[in-house]
Amino acid sequence: MSKTAEVEGALETRGIEQVPDHERTGRTRELFPTWVGANISVLLLTMGASLVVAYHLNLWQALVVAVAAPVVSYGLVGLIGISGKRGGAPGMALSRAVFGQRGNLLPGSLIWVARWGWETINAVTGAYAMLSILDIVFGLTADSVLDLVTLLAFVVATFAISGLGIGAVQKCNKYATYLFGLFSVLVLVYLIVDTDWSKVFAHSAGSTAAVITGIGMIAAGGVSWIPTAPDFTRYLPRTASSRAIVGTSVGGAGIVVLPMVLMGAVMAVSTPDLASASDPVSFLGEILPTWIAVPYLLIALIGMLLINSMSMYSAGFTAQTLGFKVPRHWAVSVNAVISLAFGGVLMLVATSFMGSFIAFLSLLAVAFSAWVGVFGADMLRRTEYDGAALADTTRTSAYWYKGGFSPAAVASWAIGLAAGLLFTTSDWFTGPLAHNNVVGEYGLGWVATIVISGLLYLALPKPAVVPAAPAPAGARSAERSKTLSA
Repeated sequence: MSKTAEVEGALETRGIEQVPDHERTGRTRELFPTWVGANISVLLLTMGASLVVAYHLNLWQALVVAVAAPVVSYGLVGLIGISGKRGGAPGMALSRAVFGQRGNLLPGSLIWVARWGWETINAVTGAYAMLSILDIVFGLTADSVLDLVTLLAFVVATFAISGLGIGAVQKCNKYATYLFGLFSVLVLVYLIVDTDWSKVFAHSAGSTAAVITGIGMIAAGGVSWIPTAPDFTRYLPRTASSRAIVGTSVGGAGIVVLPMVLMGAVMAVSTPDLASASDPVSFLGEILPTWIAVPYLLIALIGMLLINSMSMYSAGFTAQTLGFKVPRHWAVSVNAVISLAFGGVLMLVATSFMGSFIAFLSLLAVAFSAWVGVFGADMLRRTEYDGAALADTTRTSAYWYKGGFSPAAVASWAIGLAAGLLFTTSDWFTGPLAHNNVVGEYGLGWVATIVISGLLYLALPKPAVVPAAPAPAGARSAERSKTLSA
């Protein structure tokens, strides 16, 4: 963590520039609460219910999904996060070394726009949590005015936390982790005592295709964090363990995803309407007693605030890489305004929240996966990043390549993205190859995107890797030994 962020509550002023080695004093264990906080969402309960109601899985199959999804998605988060300790810069800034200074604008723009949707979904969910609390505690009935007031309050709070920077985000994640763990145990105990387990275990099994598709649905949320993983590892020293980065990422996410998805699956057996509820939160007030529901909704609200704060924190960096010449905390305000506008439309106009959410997840995973394939393949040959070249957006940059573009990276990204969409199915869009083949029927369009873009990038001729300015000998030696041991 930088010195500007070490002081509790201080405003982080560092933007997309490379963090100097003497300020990189973070610890890998700090990633654990970061990825716990990134998953404190009641949407996981609703998605767990969808596994039973929409995908027709039984409890054991839901368990497989709940274990596999965070391992796959946050395993990739951890692997891409290794580039943060190597380069000391946010993910979309490091991406300039791969795509070129101008070429990076293409995936950067798509990821930035896709993040608008993610932040809108989170903001609306947070607003629904506030509405449910007001209804249970004060008997206030939701209407269009109250909807917009709660949405505005949520977005303003998100902007305040994300604007302060990584110090505020990490500190909030730490305390939210403790609170979430406590009340999740209470909910779990209540479900164990109150649930008709004979009915749960009598539920018939679904198909293998449905299990794999379910893994993709749950994993999509994690996939959306992959390009931002270096944002939270750039304050780690070069000697930080790569194995620890991956392990804490998977562990932090898994400790939340596993119980939440399973609890949603158990709830759905007795309350099948949960998967198609008009909003993703109010059902908690109906299923749980008030003494559990109210504090749990409060924790859910805090969780959604943290998720959106982390997303907007990274979105500020993305906006800066796209050419917005403003400080990071002001770049965050752009996404805040957009999520407020789109959130208002979703709350007042959309007829099915979960339908819109699942459709969005399907397309979100593909949009992010094309970048993941190319950037991940590039990490196999690049272990250092030139900070001066990353910051230099002119023709003199070592990452200018051909007219500002790396042809291999841009072509691989575009072809992988197009191919993935061909195999994708959602309520909004269905590709021509989405049926009558294993990839489409098993919901593996996002996996195909990663594989195609990555392999194509490895096969195409690429610009030579420009060596970064050498790190101190001791740091390089320690990094080599740490990487080998990891």
